[in-house]
Amino acid sequence: MAKLNLNRVEMPRQDPKVRMRNFNEVALGYSAEQARSEAERCIQCPKRSCISGCPVEVDIPDFIKALGEGNMPEAVKILKSKNALPGICGRVCPQETQCEVTCSLAKKNAPIAIGRLERYVADWERANKGAVKSKETKPAPSGKRVAVVGSGPAGLTAAADLAKLGHGVTILEALHTAGGVLIYGIPEFRLPKAIVQDEVDYVTSLGVELKLDAVVGKLVTVDELLKNGYHAVFLGTGAGLPMFMNIPGENLNGIYSANEFLTRVNLMKAYKFPEYDTPVKVGRKVVVIGGGNVAMDAARCALRLGAEEVNIVYRRSEAEMPARREEVENAKEEGINFKLLTNPKQFLGNEQNWVTGMECYEMELGEPDESGRRRPIVKEGSEFTIDVDVVVVALGTTPNPLIASTTEGLKTTSKGTVVADEQTGKSLKDKVWAGGDIVTGAATVISAMGAAKHAAASLDEYLRG
Repeated sequence: MAKLNLNRVEMPRQDPKVRMRNFNEVALGYSAEQARSEAERCIQCPKRSCISGCPVEVDIPDFIKALGEGNMPEAVKILKSKNALPGICGRVCPQETQCEVTCSLAKKNAPIAIGRLERYVADWERANKGAVKSKETKPAPSGKRVAVVGSGPAGLTAAADLAKLGHGVTILEALHTAGGVLIYGIPEFRLPKAIVQDEVDYVTSLGVELKLDAVVGKLVTVDELLKNGYHAVFLGTGAGLPMFMNIPGENLNGIYSANEFLTRVNLMKAYKFPEYDTPVKVGRKVVVIGGGNVAMDAARCALRLGAEEVNIVYRRSEAEMPARREEVENAKEEGINFKLLTNPKQFLGNEQNWVTGMECYEMELGEPDESGRRRPIVKEGSEFTIDVDVVVVALGTTPNPLIASTTEGLKTTSKGTVVADEQTGKSLKDKVWAGGDIVTGAATVISAMGAAKHAAASLDEYLRG
């Protein structure tokens, strides 16, 4: 019997000194030999605990087995039977806290690199179009129509599942490009736009109709959709309303929300200016406030756009940072500075109302708060000032209130999230389901997809009576 290889196969990446000045993908992907070698580490254990760690319950050991045997069409079929967006999930999902943490090998050694293998399979299919012959029989049309509001991970997943079940599905997307946060929020160097577009195309290939520039709540309301031929509505509009600190000087020019900054850079292609005519101001000294993945993305974009010095300001220590470890490591390798245990007090500006500085407090950690992380406490008399040209505030988001304010009977919480059943996604309004960040607040791509799958199953049950 061959000896088990305990050494995880590392994925090649661009050199930090090269990638910090380009928007090409940082992680370069496995070669066929590397993918096969990593797949062969899987011991095909009978517990299959990795599946329970996946919010969409991909048959992980099966697709890895097929990959290891060189049967790539079969690996694709197994993977896509549960996950309509594998190229996306393989790149941005936090596998290290989900499927990989439950891997049997993780108890003593490095877990299988499930996310990297998922990416490899998805990229193989993309490079070998037509190689996978689908044997799926198209279901008989149910005669029922569902409007899916939003084309982010929740909307795309719900639409794909409902279409596979025989229902007529229309996605209504407010922006001019489909993908939601996948397209406007995540930089090209982490998730290429071509990957997102390919997976949007897969969903529409299932018979899903896509309507762009369709702002539900303005162009049409949820109630009007239900009156005009749709039997049910799924809300998957995410959480796109930025949060701010509400401290003095926050309205100065040169202070962005992370939403605006990243939307300009990603969706409107400011990173290709002047080829695309949406400029974005990036000063010499940039500060990004926050410690999540969005903060890392904003800081790394600012660096690539030419900033000489980029600082991430976070009020806790690195141990409490919610960002993925690999994103923190990538940022450090690229030269991003981390000013930890630091919190802004006020912004300072010049006579033209442009931000020039940020007065901060030093912080220390107290007892854990409701999040389970140690609560940051101000050190009195510790104020100091940082010189800045541009500030990006990346403190999280809440759902946009437009749909809730124009939909009678749709109940929301004090945080603006839609009240919906945790298991089924059914809202308190008749014929309306919801899932993803609009229900939970800002979370992960894969958790939104998991919620959408549960909602699609519940919707199917309802539509079939």
